[in-house]
Amino acid sequence: MKVVVLAGGISTERDVSLSSGKMIYQAVKRLGHQAVLLDVYLGMEREDIETIFESDEDFAKDIADVKEINPDISAVKAMRRDGGKSYFGPNVIRICQMADVVFLGLHGEDGENGKVQAAFDLLGIRYTGTDFVSSALSMDKSLAKELFMQNGIPTPAGTVVKRGQQGKTRIPLPCVVKVCSGGSSIGVSIARNEDEYEAALQDAFRYDDEVIVEQYIEGRELTCCVLDGKALPIVEIVPKEGFYDYKNKYQAGATEELCPAPISEESTRRIQKISEDVFRVLRLKKYARMDFMMDQDGNPYCLEANTLPGMTPTSLIPQEAAAVGISYDQLCQKIIDMALED
Repeated sequence: MKVVVLAGGISTERDVSLSSGKMIYQAVKRLGHQAVLLDVYLGMEREDIETIFESDEDFAKDIADVKEINPDISAVKAMRRDGGKSYFGPNVIRICQMADVVFLGLHGEDGENGKVQAAFDLLGIRYTGTDFVSSALSMDKSLAKELFMQNGIPTPAGTVVKRGQQGKTRIPLPCVVKVCSGGSSIGVSIARNEDEYEAALQDAFRYDDEVIVEQYIEGRELTCCVLDGKALPIVEIVPKEGFYDYKNKYQAGATEELCPAPISEESTRRIQKISEDVFRVLRLKKYARMDFMMDQDGNPYCLEANTLPGMTPTSLIPQEAAAVGISYDQLCQKIIDMALED
C-alpha cells in the first residue's frame, strides 16, 4: 500500500508534528507499506516525483527531537522559494493523490481545524482521522465548550476575551488563560493574580485573536482516548514541576504518565463514558483524545478534544493502546484500516 505521512506545516506545533510524523513513517515502513514522509508546507521539489514511492530513501533521517521551545515559524516560511503562496508546498497534492491513504500527522491550526480535511475531500484524497466538520468543532475551544454545556458534558466555566476587549476577568482568580484555537499548551498560563492575568493575556494574544479565560480546576490531570468509538484506559499525567506545558509534554523524563490511571473503577468508568459522549457530541470519527482535570472531590471536567493526538515518543495515545495490548505499529495499522473503511 502507498502511504503518505503528512506532517510539519506552519503551526506552532510544527516540531511536534514532525516528531509524530517520523515515528508514524518508521512504523508504516516496518508494516511493509511503501511510505513517503512529506512536509505539508515545504513539500518536495525533485525530478522523480512519479516514482517517489519506489524510493529506498529514508525520508525521516533529518528530523530532530522536539526542542524545549516552539519553532520560529517565520524562518520556516522563508524556506519556501515561491514565498508560500499556498499552504500546500510543491508537489504535496500530487504525491497525496498518488497514495492509497494519507496518514495525517499534523498538529495545530491548519492540520486540525478541518481545512486540510475539507481540501482533501474535494480532491478525493483519502486520509486518516476525523472529518472537517468535527475537526472545526473541536479546534474552536469556545464552540466546543458551548456544545459541552448544552449536552451536559462537565467542563470548567469559561468566557471568551477578544483582542482589544480585555479588562478585568469575570472568572474568579486563579484562572486559566489559553488560546481559543491551539494545542500543545502553547499560549496557556495559570494566572493567580491580576498582574499574572494581564501577562497571560498578552502571551495568549501572540497566537490567537480570541482567548478563553477558564475556571482553574485544582487536582489531577487525566486523558482518555476514544478509538473507533470505544474509550481506552485512562492516563494520569504528573509533571515533575509546573503544569503540563509544552516543555513538559515533549521533553523525555519531564513528566510521569501512569496508565492505567490510579483512580477508582467508578471514576474510570465515568471519565470513559464522558469521553465517548464528547466523541458523539463533537461528531468525531475514527479516534480522538479527550483531556480532563479531576478536582479534589473526584469530579471530572473535560477541557477539550484533540482530533489528531500526538504520536511522538512521549505521546499518550500509544500508551493507552499499549495498555490493552495494541503495539505502536498495530495502532498505526488500525488507524489506516479505519480510514479505508469508508
